[in-house]
Amino acid sequence: MSVEDGGMQGLGRPRQARWTLMLLLSTAMYGAHAPLLALCHVNGRVPFRPSSAVLLTELTKLLLCAFSLLVGWQAWPQGAPPWRQAAPFALSALLYGANNNLVIYLQRYMDPSTYQVLSNLKIGSTALLYCLCLRHRLSVRQGLALLLLMAAGACYAAGGLQVPRNTFPSPPPAAAASPMPLHITPLGLLLLILHCLISGLSSVYTELLMKRQRLPLALQNLFLYTFGVLLNLGLHAGGGPGPGLLEGFSGWAALVVLSQALNGLLMSAVMKHGSSITRLFVVSCSLVVNAVLSAVLLRLQLTATFFLATLLIGLAMRLYYGSR
Repeated sequence: MSVEDGGMQGLGRPRQARWTLMLLLSTAMYGAHAPLLALCHVNGRVPFRPSSAVLLTELTKLLLCAFSLLVGWQAWPQGAPPWRQAAPFALSALLYGANNNLVIYLQRYMDPSTYQVLSNLKIGSTALLYCLCLRHRLSVRQGLALLLLMAAGACYAAGGLQVPRNTFPSPPPAAAASPMPLHITPLGLLLLILHCLISGLSSVYTELLMKRQRLPLALQNLFLYTFGVLLNLGLHAGGGPGPGLLEGFSGWAALVVLSQALNGLLMSAVMKHGSSITRLFVVSCSLVVNAVLSAVLLRLQLTATFFLATLLIGLAMRLYYGSR
């Protein structure tokens, strides 16, 4: 299996070790995102503007890419900088920005549990666009593996974690209110389908762009994150009055920004040297990390559904990357 398919066979041991370490680090950072955000809460709320965190993350990625080129970690292409090749990355930044904002907008038209379960449809949309745009055919085993991956995400979202009953000596104020019922509006369903399509398209388009251009990865990232910073700066400025850019930030918040920036750089390497399918498996495996950290740091309880989801993820990996 080639690196293009997300595998590691045929690589020398040093490269295989680096590839494995990169995937493990990315999985850990994906899984740590939600627990770290929970540790940022003050009185049950995030004390900073979400747009500030996104903007600072994009800016950190941009600075890291520029530093990589300046110190020579990745060679600058000979001749004049090919700035004309930067333009296509504007579409990538726009797709990612639209998708990130659509996730927030979707919460108005469905409850969080419904969103978590149905958002796993983006695994199917990514695989479909991957086959159509990159002309890569999946075997029956690989197709079944991706279906199992979708089922694993749905199982985990449906009840992989729960709050212990003895967490509070008395019912908290939030418990007095009636819980939000499961629901989704017709508009919410249409927006969810759009979200899944944009998610798959952004991933596949960026992979196609990075592989077709014969440019250093750091330079490609420099193009992508320049547009990302400009886009998110506009969204932050147009978001109306609110806390300042760094207002409410703590050490935990800084760790969230740094981990997400590093994870973005790792994912760009996966897109260039691996595939969008590899990214799907990284995101799915991060659910295990998320659950373990939530149990340790936030004292949530793992349920039988979590172990079923873990089993399905393992089986999916075996089917997709196992011997044919």
